[in-house]
Amino acid sequence: MILKNTPKFRLFIYSFLFISFLSGLHLVWNASFQPPLHPVAKQGVLDLRSWHFTDEETIRLNGRWEFYPNEFLSPDYFNSTPTNKSWATVPAAWGDYLNNASDGTGIGFGTYRLRLLLPDNDTQQYGMEMMVVSSGYELFVNGRSVSKLGQPSANPQEHEGKMYPLIASIAGTNEMNIVLHVSNYDFPNGGGITKPIKFGTLAAVQREDYLLIAMQLMVAIIYILHLIYVGLLPLLGVRKKEIVYLAIVIFCMLLGTLVDDNKLLVAWLPISLHWNIKLLRLSLIGASTMLLAFSANFFPIYRKDRAIRVYLLLCALYAIVTLLLPYEQVISLSPLRIMAISLPPLIILIMILRLALKGEDNMVFLLFAAISVVSSIIWATLKLRADWDLPYYPFDLIFAFICFASFWFKQFLQTRINLEQLAFKLQKADKAKDEFLANTSHELRNPLHGMINMAQTVLANTTHSINEASKNNLMLLITVGRRMSLLLNDLLDVTRLKDRDIHLNKESVRLQNIISGVFDMLRYLTEDKPVQLEMNIPRSFPNIIADENRLIQILFNLIHNAVKFTNEGIVSVHAEAIGDKAYIHIQDSGVGIDADVQRTIFYAYEQGDSSMTAMSGGFGLGLSICRQLVELHGGKLTVQSVPGKGSTFTFTMLLDPHAAAEPEFMLPSEAEAAVSAESVIAAHSQLLRLDQREAASDTEQNKAFVLAVDDDPVNLKILFNLLDSEFYEVTTVTSGKKALKQLETKEWDLVIADVMMPQMSGYELTQTIRKRFSISELPILLLTARSRPEDVNAGFMAGANDYVTKPVDAMELKSRVQALTDLKQTVNERLRIEAAWLQAQIQPHFLFNTLNSIASLSVIDQSRMVQLLEEFGKYLRASFDMKNSERVVPLQHELDLLHSYLFIEKERFGNRLQIEWELDDLPRLRIPPLSIQPLVENAVRHGVLARSSGGTVRIRLKGYDDYTEIAIIDNGVGMEEEQVRSVLEQNHGGIGLRNTDRRLKQLYGKGLRIESTVKQGTVVSFSVPKSSTDEANLNEI
Repeated sequence: MILKNTPKFRLFIYSFLFISFLSGLHLVWNASFQPPLHPVAKQGVLDLRSWHFTDEETIRLNGRWEFYPNEFLSPDYFNSTPTNKSWATVPAAWGDYLNNASDGTGIGFGTYRLRLLLPDNDTQQYGMEMMVVSSGYELFVNGRSVSKLGQPSANPQEHEGKMYPLIASIAGTNEMNIVLHVSNYDFPNGGGITKPIKFGTLAAVQREDYLLIAMQLMVAIIYILHLIYVGLLPLLGVRKKEIVYLAIVIFCMLLGTLVDDNKLLVAWLPISLHWNIKLLRLSLIGASTMLLAFSANFFPIYRKDRAIRVYLLLCALYAIVTLLLPYEQVISLSPLRIMAISLPPLIILIMILRLALKGEDNMVFLLFAAISVVSSIIWATLKLRADWDLPYYPFDLIFAFICFASFWFKQFLQTRINLEQLAFKLQKADKAKDEFLANTSHELRNPLHGMINMAQTVLANTTHSINEASKNNLMLLITVGRRMSLLLNDLLDVTRLKDRDIHLNKESVRLQNIISGVFDMLRYLTEDKPVQLEMNIPRSFPNIIADENRLIQILFNLIHNAVKFTNEGIVSVHAEAIGDKAYIHIQDSGVGIDADVQRTIFYAYEQGDSSMTAMSGGFGLGLSICRQLVELHGGKLTVQSVPGKGSTFTFTMLLDPHAAAEPEFMLPSEAEAAVSAESVIAAHSQLLRLDQREAASDTEQNKAFVLAVDDDPVNLKILFNLLDSEFYEVTTVTSGKKALKQLETKEWDLVIADVMMPQMSGYELTQTIRKRFSISELPILLLTARSRPEDVNAGFMAGANDYVTKPVDAMELKSRVQALTDLKQTVNERLRIEAAWLQAQIQPHFLFNTLNSIASLSVIDQSRMVQLLEEFGKYLRASFDMKNSERVVPLQHELDLLHSYLFIEKERFGNRLQIEWELDDLPRLRIPPLSIQPLVENAVRHGVLARSSGGTVRIRLKGYDDYTEIAIIDNGVGMEEEQVRSVLEQNHGGIGLRNTDRRLKQLYGKGLRIESTVKQGTVVSFSVPKSSTDEANLNEI
C-alpha cells in the first residue's frame, strides 16, 4: 500500500514525531536523575561503610526502618535496645503500620529510627534532604535536633503540618542514629515518609536541590514573561475575553509551579499546609478550565457550545467549593478534582485536532501545545501513582508555551487588528468604601454625642450635690468624648477630601516635635541602607498654624517618599520664616525626578515612565493628598528636582502671630483642641497635688510601681485616675529626661510612655531604657494616637512590650498593665526563689567533707568538733531560712551565713585559707539575700584554693555618702580577660554569679564589677545606693 503525501498524513507524522521527541526527552531526563545502585536499609540498619561518597551524586535512605506507632520516643530512649520494635518500609505511607488504624488510615503519629553506618574516620559534612514527610516532622541525628518542619504532636490541636523539601546539615561521624518524629492529621490516605530521603555530602545534596530550584524558577520566569506580554496586548488594541482567560491560565500555572515540587512559595511565605494543598488544586483547576474557556472562545465554532459551558460552570462551582469548604471536606472530593483537571486538556486536544484535520491555518502549533500539556499531565500522573523518585520536569510546559507563542505571534502578524477607539470615563472605585466610612462614622458619632450630652446634663443638674472628684471625672469624660468626636470627624473628612469639604482643627503647633516623631516612625526604613535623617530647624523657630494630625500626614508622606527613593545619603528637613509664612523643605539626595514627571506628579493617579516609578510602582495618591491638605491650610506644595541628584519638596504654612517665646520643650497635644484653658490649668493644679501626694505617701510592698510619662497633663490625669488604686502606685512625669531620673530612685514595675513627646520621644526613651533593663526586667507600654503598621513596628523595634492606641479603653489599659506588672513581679519572684532554692541545694562534696572534718575532730579535738557542729548547724539553718526568698534582708543575716561558711572552710583547709575583714559600721544596711556568700564561695573555691599554697580572701564593706561598696578580694589564680568577659554568661556552682548579677541590676540598675589579673587575684564588687537602703528600712518599719 502506498501512503499518499496528504496534509492529514503529514499532520499525523508531525504529531507522531513530536510525541516521540517529548517521550524520548522524558526518558533521558529520568535516566539522568536516577540515583546510583546502593545498599538499602535492613531491619533498621543501613550499612554504608564501604560506600564512597562524592559531591556529584546522592543516595536514598530507602528500606526497612524501625517504626514505633503512636509514640514519640526521644533519642535517649535508644541508648538501650528497644523491646517494642516494629518495621516500616521507607518510602511508603504508614497506614498499614499504625496500631490504631485497622482500616489503613494514615491519621496518627509515630517515631521512625535508622542506624546509619558510615566510613571510618569520616569527617566531611553530610546533607540530608527530606523530600516529603506527611505532614509535620522533627529530625534528630545523634540526639540533636537538626531539622524541623511544622509541629509534630500527639495532640491534633497542637499539630501543624508543613510539606516542602528541607536540607539538614550534619557533621560526619562513623555512625548516625537517626530518629524522626512524624505526625499526620492532614492526609487520611497518606502519612509518614512518603518520598525518599536524599543523603550524601552536603555539596551533592545542595547541588541537586539548587538545580531543581533553578528549573522551577526558569519556568516561573517564562510564565512571568508571557504574563507580561499578555498584559501588553490590551495596550496594543486587543481587548477580548480570551486575553483575560489566557492571563488567568498563565497565572494559575505560575502559582502551580511555585506551590508544587520544591514548593518555593510555601518556603518563602507563611502559607499553611491546608492552603498549600488548596492553592495547588485551585491553580491546576484554574489553569485547566480557563484553558478550555480560552479555546472555546478563541475558536468561533465552539464559542456557543452548551456542553462546554455547562462543564465550565461545574468546574467553577467545584473551585468555589474548594476555596470555601474546610480542608477535610476538600480532601474527600479528590475524584472530582481529577476529572476537573484531566478532561479539559483532552477536550482541547480533540478540538484542535478536528480543526487541524479540517485544514485550519497554523493549527499545528496549537496541536503541539495541546500535546505538550497532555504529555505533562500523563507523566505527572505516572510519577504520582508509581511513586517515581524523579525531580521536577520543566520542558513539556516550556514547549507548550513556545508553540502557543509561535501560533499567537503568527496570528498577530497575519491578522489585521481592528482598533476600536472608545472613550471610557473613569469611575470612582472607592465609592462604596466612602459610603461605608461615612455611614459608619455617623452611626458611631450619634451614640457618642448622646453620651457627651448625658454627661453634660448630669454635670449641670448636680453641680452642688456631687463632690469635687466626681465633678472632675465628669469633666474628664466630656473632654475625652469630644476628642473621640474629633477623630470621627477626621474619618468623615477623608470622604470629603476630593470635594474640598473638609474640616481642619487648626491650632498653634511646634514643628520640631512633629518632625521628630515622624522621624522615629520612619527610622526603620533606614536600617538596611546608609540614609541619615536630619532636622535642621532652630529651637527658636516660631510655631505654625495647622491641624496637627493633617500636618503629621503631610510630613509622613513626603519624608516617606524621600527615604524610599534615596539609596544612600541624607534626607533633611529645614524651615525658614519669610513674612507671615513658614517654608518647610524636605530635601533628599535620591534618584531625582524628570521634568516631564514633575508636571504631573501632583495629579491623582498620575504616574511617570521614569525608571524611578518603574522601580517603586510610581506615584499614586500620596502626593495628590498632600497637595490638597496643604492647599486647605492656605499653603502651596511645590517640587524642585534634578535627575540623579535628588529632590526638594517645599510646602508653606501660616506662622502663629500670637506665639510667645517658646520654652525649652513643649508639645501641644490633641486634647488641647477639645478642652478649655481652664481645664488645662485645673489639670496642672491636679498634677501638683498628685506630686505632693506621691512625695508624702508611703509605698506598700504589695503595690506595683508604675511610672507614667506624657507631656499632656490631661493624659496623665486619665492614667492616674484609671490606675491609682490599692494595686498600683502611679508616679507621673512630663518628659523622658525626668523619667530617666526617676528610674534611679527606686525599682519600677512598669513604664507607660506617650510616643509624641518633646526633646525625647517615646521611642527614644524606650531605646535608652533597654540599654539598662531587658524586656522582662522592666516592661514598657507605649501610648499613641496613631495605629499605622509603621508606628506599631517602630515601637516594638525600639523595645516596647506592648502598644495601646488612643483614645485608651479603660478595660484594655488595665488588662495590659496588669499583665505586664504581673510579668515583672513574676520574673523578680523567680530570681529570688531560684537563688534561695539553689543555695538550699547543698553540694554533696561540701556536705561530705564537712562531715568528715567533724568525724576527724571527734578523735583529735572534741571541743573544736562541738564548735564546728554549731557553725555547721547555723550554716544549714541560714541556707534553708525563708528570708532568702525576700527582696532584701539585713546585712547581719548575710554576714551570719558568711561567718558560718568561712568557719567551716577554715577548719577544713587550715592555714591555706586566710580571711581578712574590713567592715564599716553599717547597722541599717539592707542587701539582697545570698549576694555576698556566693561571691566569697567563688573566691575560695576558684581563687585561693586553686593554688597549692592557698591564699587570702578579704571582705570589705565601706560606706560612702550616697552608697555602700561591698568588695570580695582574693590573691588567687586570677582569670584571663576573655574569661572575665564571659563569666557572667554562665553559672559557676552555688547560686551562680549570673543570678546575683541579674538581681542586683533589677534592684539598683548596676550589677557585679569584676577585675582580675592572672596569678595575682580577682576583685568582685557591687554597690548598694543609700536611697535604696532607706526605702527598704521604711518598708520594714
